[in-house]
Amino acid sequence: MLNPLKLLLLAIVLVVGRGLLWIVNLLVVAPLFDPLRKLPGPPGPFFFSHIQSVVKPSYPSPDLSATQHEEWKKQYGKTFRYHGSGKFDYRLMTFDLRAVSHILMSPIYQKPRVTRTFLSTMLGQGIFTTEGAEHAFQRKIIGPAFNLQSIKTLTPIFLRTAEELRDKWDVIVSNGQETIDVCHWISRATFDAFGMACLTYNFRAIHGETEELYLAFRRMFDLADKKGILRILVPILDKFWPDKIVRSVLESRQVIYATGRRLISEKKSTILADKGSSNVSNERDLLSLLIQSNLCTNDPTKALSDPELLDQISSFFFAGSDTTALSLSWCLYFLALHPDIQTRLREELNHPTTLEPTSSQGFNFEDRAYDMLESFSLLDSVVRETLRLAPPVHGTLRVATQNDLIPVSEPVVLTNGTVVAPGEYIQIRKGSIIHIPIEGLNFAKDIWSEDTLQFRPDRWCSLPPVAQPPNFPGLANLMTFSFGPSSCPGYRFTITEMKAFLSTILPHYTFSVPEGQTISKRNGLFTRPFVKGKSKMGVQLPLTVKHIDEYSP
Repeated sequence: MLNPLKLLLLAIVLVVGRGLLWIVNLLVVAPLFDPLRKLPGPPGPFFFSHIQSVVKPSYPSPDLSATQHEEWKKQYGKTFRYHGSGKFDYRLMTFDLRAVSHILMSPIYQKPRVTRTFLSTMLGQGIFTTEGAEHAFQRKIIGPAFNLQSIKTLTPIFLRTAEELRDKWDVIVSNGQETIDVCHWISRATFDAFGMACLTYNFRAIHGETEELYLAFRRMFDLADKKGILRILVPILDKFWPDKIVRSVLESRQVIYATGRRLISEKKSTILADKGSSNVSNERDLLSLLIQSNLCTNDPTKALSDPELLDQISSFFFAGSDTTALSLSWCLYFLALHPDIQTRLREELNHPTTLEPTSSQGFNFEDRAYDMLESFSLLDSVVRETLRLAPPVHGTLRVATQNDLIPVSEPVVLTNGTVVAPGEYIQIRKGSIIHIPIEGLNFAKDIWSEDTLQFRPDRWCSLPPVAQPPNFPGLANLMTFSFGPSSCPGYRFTITEMKAFLSTILPHYTFSVPEGQTISKRNGLFTRPFVKGKSKMGVQLPLTVKHIDEYSP
């Protein structure tokens, strides 16, 4: 009979042996049988990674990832493999729209578990962290909150918040001209807009960053980019050895959930009171719409629980507020770089089209506000061109949950000389990672023409034929919002909010880049701006803001 010490030593040997077998399989055996090994792609030493080449920012410098993408496509075709963590980690990248469509439309491909676990530590189990049937269920529940009529209802909120920001800038630019970090200020404003649109809750962040719930959201989201790669890859560390970042995120979530539970209780009471008195609830914010949807069903399996409601709200604040603020900031930067386009857009906004009444009863303000924004053709083109040239998310990953065959529309020449012809398939095995290059597809010359790195809104008036087949109605092959079951449900929300802010701000101010300043990108969870040579100062986008004389206070 073995004594306890020998049993312990045997257990250690078994654990170590199993670990060694796992490492040998990961580094040596599995790669030998990986179908992606046969695909063409850039070479590299055993532990060399191409990830930096894949994610390096590309605007305004044309010699980084955009050029890298084009070089790889010229060398290896539109579908190739690259090394992730090392040569043993084969990953698929494709610019073939047929392959991209298959991957994003198929339930076989999901966000990697590591990504979902990381996001769920901040957002809970919301629509951006779930997959499969749960994701489809949540999307069905929240869909009506982002339909066209809902966006029309929210448009006046966007406009009023934009006016508050304009009035605040009037005070800051009281001497006629001032350099303003537009990214910081617009981030505060979009938080206010989201607060009213999602919760009917006024953070008043434009007037001061002191409100407890705002600070909790802001702190949690800012910490997301600072989390170490080890803790992202090994999330169990957060449970047993929480560091300062983890503890701060947990404290922020406690504030958010405490306030959220109170808001849900208050809104339920209001909605039930209106329902009991046969009144129609006037609450049109996202949370109220979700609660009303819950109350309309007697089947609890078709409703979101209170914690799930809070997770949805956190998800939309995270994915919507920051991304919209970044898109607006980049838009002002592009307009500052192109004063001729800025002048043209201001002229359009100063001469709105006269709209016909929406009914025999006259103008409906909600519809009129939305329709007025939609009537500005150059504004629409400027917003879309900004979203193309500066997508808030650089790229996205998917993992194959089972072996699959991916169709291609352009030939793929394998390393053994075999040609996978258009209409045929490439093999991929369960567990393989696919990189969807959102920015790369938005910059693809064969889709958008040779001047793809130029800010040219007029391209949207006459898109090349290959850019016209819509993934979203009217958005052409713009990949910024992705498409398919995991596409962003709030794309109308973002576009309308951007238009509302631009239409309110541009008639009052001109924007220019301070002399000697260059703005660059930094890719993390989102693509954020910083001043070249001053990256230690963090995210910022300073622009010179000048009053237009006839609107000076």
